[in-house]
Amino acid sequence: MIKKSFFLSACLLLLFAATAQRNTLPIGVFDSGTGGLTVLEAILTLDAFRNSDGAPGADGIPDFAKERFQYLADQANMPYGNYAAAGKTDLLKEHVLKNMAFLLGSTAAHSSANSFAPLPKETVKMLIVACNTATAYAIGDIKNYVSGLPNGGVPVVGVINAGSLAAIRYLQKKKGTVGVFATAGTVASNGYPLVLQAMADSLQLGTLSIVSQGGFGLAESIDRDWSFLSDQARSTRAAYKGPSLRHPTYQIDSTLLGVYGFVKTGNSLLCEYDDQGRCIEMQLNDPVNYVRYHLVSLLEKMREQQYREPLNTLILGCTHYPYLRDTIASVLTELYSYQDNNGYRYRTVLASHVELIDPAIETAKEAYLALRQQKLAVTSNTSFAAGGDAFFISVPNTLLTEVQLQEDGWFTNEYKYGRRAGEQKKFVQFVPFDTRNIAQATYERFRSMLPACYGRIKKTF
Repeated sequence: MIKKSFFLSACLLLLFAATAQRNTLPIGVFDSGTGGLTVLEAILTLDAFRNSDGAPGADGIPDFAKERFQYLADQANMPYGNYAAAGKTDLLKEHVLKNMAFLLGSTAAHSSANSFAPLPKETVKMLIVACNTATAYAIGDIKNYVSGLPNGGVPVVGVINAGSLAAIRYLQKKKGTVGVFATAGTVASNGYPLVLQAMADSLQLGTLSIVSQGGFGLAESIDRDWSFLSDQARSTRAAYKGPSLRHPTYQIDSTLLGVYGFVKTGNSLLCEYDDQGRCIEMQLNDPVNYVRYHLVSLLEKMREQQYREPLNTLILGCTHYPYLRDTIASVLTELYSYQDNNGYRYRTVLASHVELIDPAIETAKEAYLALRQQKLAVTSNTSFAAGGDAFFISVPNTLLTEVQLQEDGWFTNEYKYGRRAGEQKKFVQFVPFDTRNIAQATYERFRSMLPACYGRIKKTF
């Protein structure tokens, strides 16, 4: 467990902020990767309240228009979803708390030629935990630590409650099975089902029908994690960790190849053939194919377990998944119409329309209310010191001699999950976004799908 000394500089900064104008500080937003920018986009574009008095109702002005933000992507330590399977949830919590200490602290790093120089930064006035896995495993720890800071700490908002509330509201209108599509770690935590059922109990809705699917490899493929996707690959790879014909847990079922409908263009699907031309190994190399694999797996599970209520609500329980919202909707429509020799394969377990729940919007609303309630919002009378937004990413700390890196410069899978909690080592450095630590293709995704975020990121370069 991380020691409270990590928070010493944050405490001092917040103590100073109490005597100055604390509401001028930026808001901290955290995720295990760049997927949390979907939450920040929802925050930047939210117009659900009147800016004049904070009352509900749109006024044509974004609710957070006057606020500044610090975003942190813990890219070096992701995917968070795999720590539970490795038996390292204590290490995961330590990563999360170190990230919170960074956001609450006053120093980042500037990298150059494998060296790191101190880079001053501001502390933050609020923590928005945009990562579902971090929320599931560590939200209690985060709140416990910040409650001991001066001025009663800082408000902390997580994504699971917000997403669950949106799903419950839809289920009140139309009964059905609610699906939780999240990382393997979030699913293993059972966080969403527990919150969903607690909300249902408070509204006397009875026992909910819930199905969960761990999207192993999907978030990683979106972030171009080399263990799950390689843009350069033209054949199967020994270093590949995702679903395959040979995977012991996430096996591609060769009898369902027609159902998966994998995209085969370019290098989206990699196959190894024997001397008779038969495919003896298959690896996914496109986020769309990860979506297809996991949605079919979810529906096959429902068929096998004979769910009585069809899936009509699906929580996108990972911040990366909204990037593929249209793909998810399209594949579900395709599967609803899929026929085999026995007729429509999935219509007993799949509704004609599935409401896709993006927790980001509800999280943005919850953050706005917390900001108002604690009088931390920027007002028309607020005067700013010089400063704008900041976007940070964790990178391997190459000054630590034990660090083991793979070909793309990030931690090897074995080193990443082989570390132990409590070693008090500085595994990563926190540096600003640049064109070396984030691929150009990723920036293009930001530009096309997250225009508000992209506009703010561009101003930091």
